[in-house]
Amino acid sequence: MSQVAPITLYMSKGGTNGWKTAIVLEELGLQYHPIYLDLYKGEQKEPEHTKYNPNGRIPTLIDHGNNDFVVWESNAIITYLVDKYDPEGKLSMKTLEDKTTQLQWLMFQASGQGPYFGQALWFLRQHSEKIPSAIERYQKEVLRIFGVLESVLAKQEWLVGGKCTVADLSFIPWNVTAVDGPIMRGYEGFNFAQDFPSVHK
Repeated sequence: MSQVAPITLYMSKGGTNGWKTAIVLEELGLQYHPIYLDLYKGEQKEPEHTKYNPNGRIPTLIDHGNNDFVVWESNAIITYLVDKYDPEGKLSMKTLEDKTTQLQWLMFQASGQGPYFGQALWFLRQHSEKIPSAIERYQKEVLRIFGVLESVLAKQEWLVGGKCTVADLSFIPWNVTAVDGPIMRGYEGFNFAQDFPSVHK
């Protein structure tokens, strides 16, 4: 193992989006060095990180094998990784139509699942006061997102192309956080395996 990994990944130990990126790196067999930032200490906002990512959030990837190319936003990172390092399509689709469908799901994950699940978590755990109406709104959005996934996965095993791709993998960390973590814990009548069996599978 070389002293400096070909890829550096800024992430956090608890952040879902960093782990989503790490899953893809692992599945592609790419060597990388994770740097875990403490979000509670605001390390993601410090100059050492913002010189790469002006948004001051994680993850951020630096590809040292490609002239230290920097990319941030998790699904942009994932798209870059499969476009550059998955020519045989192990985790990705290659025709224009299938790539577009794959991108569609990555966009839905980033614009639908991530924000709604994240807001549910915020109002449950971190907001300065409990606002039941906000908690209820975002928990219902969690159920709606699960419902969208269920409506497709009840008819086909994977989201696109008849195989597991980054489209499927991108949903996993937030799904786990919602089901096994605090987001849906105690939500009356919620039974993930029973209510969304295809997503659970």
